[in-house]
Amino acid sequence: MSHYKLTYFNSRGRAELCRLIFAVAGVQYEDVRLEKDHWPALKPKAPFGQLPMLEVDGVTLCQSNAMARFLARRFNLAGKTELDQARVDMIIDCFEDSAKPLMSLFHEPDEQKKAELKKKFVEEQLPVAFVNLEKLLVQNHNGDKYLVGDELTWADLALIILADWLTHVGGDAEFGKHPKLAALRQRVLDQPKIAEWIAKRPVTQM
Repeated sequence: MSHYKLTYFNSRGRAELCRLIFAVAGVQYEDVRLEKDHWPALKPKAPFGQLPMLEVDGVTLCQSNAMARFLARRFNLAGKTELDQARVDMIIDCFEDSAKPLMSLFHEPDEQKKAELKKKFVEEQLPVAFVNLEKLLVQNHNGDKYLVGDELTWADLALIILADWLTHVGGDAEFGKHPKLAALRQRVLDQPKIAEWIAKRPVTQM
C-alpha cells in the first residue's frame, strides 16, 4: 500500500482538490499543514520552490493539477476512456483560465485597482466562462449527470473548488443564471464522502 504525504499551508487553496480526491477515494494520507514561518526551511527541498507538494512512496511531486491528475488516474476519477480523460483535462484547463483573473485580484494591493479587476471579472470574464461550461455540461446526458461521462471525475471536484473561490468576490451568484451548473455543484456537494470531508476539515478563510 502506498504512503501519501500532502504538504501545504493551513488553508484550502491549491491543495484542496487533492484532499477532495483522497476523500472520495477513501484513501488515508498525511495532511501536513505548515505555518508560514516554517516554509522557508522547507522551500529548498521543494522541486520548484513552491507548495503544494505530494510525496508518494518517497517520490516528490508538485504543481497542483499534476498532483491531482496523478491521484485521479490512480483512484479512477480521471474518466473511463482516453477521450473522456482528454475532456476532463480540457475542462480543468478552462477552470485554470477562468481563475487566472481571480488570482490576480486576490494579490492586487491597490484597493481601487482591485475593485476594477473585480468588476471586470464578475461582469465580463466569468459570465463567458459559465456560458461555455454550461454548454459543455448540457452536451453530456443533457447536463443531468456530470461534466464528463456518467460518473464523478476530478473535473466535477474542481468545479466546487472554483465555486468556493468565487464566494470571496461574489462570483458564485453566477450559478443562479446557469441552473444546470448549479444543480451539478449541489450534486457534488451532496456526495456523502465529500459532505463528510467538508464537515470535518479545518476551518480556514481560503
